[in-house]
Parts: sequence; structure tokens; C-alpha cells
Amino acid sequence: MKAENEQHTGLLYGFGAYGMWGLVPLFWPLLKPSGAIEILAHRMVWSLGVVGIALLAMRRWAWIRDLLRQPRKLGLTALAASVISVNWGLYIWAVNNGAVVEASLGYFINPLVTIAIGVLLLGERLRRAQWAAVGIGVAAVLVLAVGYGRPPWISLVLAFSFAAYGLIKKKLNMGGVESLAAETALLFLPALGYLLWLGAQGRSSFAAEGLGHASLLAATGLVTAIPLVCFGAAAIRVPLSTLGLLQYLAPVFQFGLGVVYFHEAMPPERWAGFSLVWAALALLTWDALRTARKNRARLEAARAAAGPVAAAPAPEPA
Repeated sequence: MKAENEQHTGLLYGFGAYGMWGLVPLFWPLLKPSGAIEILAHRMVWSLGVVGIALLAMRRWAWIRDLLRQPRKLGLTALAASVISVNWGLYIWAVNNGAVVEASLGYFINPLVTIAIGVLLLGERLRRAQWAAVGIGVAAVLVLAVGYGRPPWISLVLAFSFAAYGLIKKKLNMGGVESLAAETALLFLPALGYLLWLGAQGRSSFAAEGLGHASLLAATGLVTAIPLVCFGAAAIRVPLSTLGLLQYLAPVFQFGLGVVYFHEAMPPERWAGFSLVWAALALLTWDALRTARKNRARLEAARAAAGPVAAAPAPEPA
């Protein structure tokens, strides 16, 4: 019962995280003329402030000593921080350079990459439908590569970096707030140093663009921390395959924003590639729902076969 409640809680966290990520392309253009690296540095600095306030409110500090005493765990945290920095920076650059649709593709194929990582690194076994979905996903990437005249590298880097981040978070098995605090703490000094250097060079936009712009840059802490805390909480409660299913929510919003709001081009070959990806995801969803129904039916049959537990006979009087 406790495990079931944990999974339900993880699902809620996952829905919250991916819903917020789906709408975040609306936020990054508001930060222009700041460049992607400057925005990334502000994300790192302000996220630590937000998480620090959360830790003060919850009075959770004991984990820091435990983390510092475990070099392997500290190393995994540093690796997670590095991987998510690549993901953050590339995504900001893509949105602010008219590549929202290609960025959304990265999160569409992320479930397929996540499943593949589960097989290759965690020894998870795939059903035939899942293998077929992965194969269709590979075909979609090839079609899009031909259509673009190059591999969709933005999509691929986003997909692989975020899948790797999810895997590392699962191995760390830390709470969402704690893991994000550790990652942003490791990123804080390099990010702050870069921002100070920009200011010394007269190239910082933080003070130059007015109070409103500075407030938006500071808000990157909230925009970054809240969904990542939710994702971290989900990653330790639900399987990687379930995270892959939840991932669909964010790219649907992102794709819709790219086409409808940002008016990005969708030539026929791009529609063809995306259609293959959607077919693969539909197959995955159908297989997951069918498997869940079968598992529920088997559990109910097992309970029915077991029947009521007979009461233990009362001891005879002496």
C-alpha cells in the first residue's frame, strides 16, 4: 500500500513538472537581449537561492553531511549538474533562436531514449511493442535528418542529456529539493563568477535593461527550481518507463507553441518525421495501457483464488 501511494505521489509530481516545462518557451524570449549563457548563469545562481529558502523552511540540513561523506554520490551529483547545464543552456538557445519545434522533438523522442537507457544500463526487458516503438523512433530521426539536411542535433542532445539526467537522479535516490540544492550549489560559484565577469566587461544586461528585466532574470530561479524539484521527486518514485510516458505532456505544449504561437515552418518532411515519432509514442502508450490492464486482471484473479484467510482455531481448554 505504501509503495502504491508513493507511485501515485510520483505521478502527481511528474504531471506538474512536465506541464510547467511545456509552457516555459513563453518565458525565455522575455529575457532578451540577454544571451543564452547569461540566462543560464542566472538560472544557476537564483535557483540556489530559491532552494535554499525551501530548505530553511523545511529545516533539512542533515543530508549535506551525508553527501560530503560519500565521494561516489558527490561525484554523481556533479555529473548530474553538468548534464542538466548542457540541457538548460541548449534549450534556452533553441527557443530564443527560432527552434522551438526542433527542441520539442527532443522531448518527444526522450521517452524512447529513456527506454533504451533502461535496457542498456539497467537491464530492463522490453516487450515487442516497445522494441517496435524504438525502431520507429530511429526511422523518424533518419527522416528528419534527410529533411533538415543534417541530423536534428538540438533534439538529440536535449533527449540524451535529459534521459541521462533522469538515470543519474534515480541512482542518487535523493529528495527533489535536496538533489537540486546540491546540484545548484556546485554550479553556483562558476555561474556567479561568469556574471561578475560580464559586469566587469560592461556586457551584463541585469542592471542595464531596467528593474523589470532584472526581476525576470531573478525569476529564473523559480521557473527552474519548481519543475525540477517536482521531477526529482517523481524520478525516485516511479519507473523510468513511467517517466517516459509522462514526458509526452511537455513536448505537446512546446510543439503547439512552436507552430501556432511562434509560427515556425513545418515542411512536409518535418511532418513526416514527427508523424513517425507520434506513431511510436502511440504504440508505447497502447502497450503500457494493455500491460497495466493485464497486470490488474492477474492481481485480481490471484486475490480471488486466495479467498478469505481462515481464522486460526481457538486453543482448546486445558
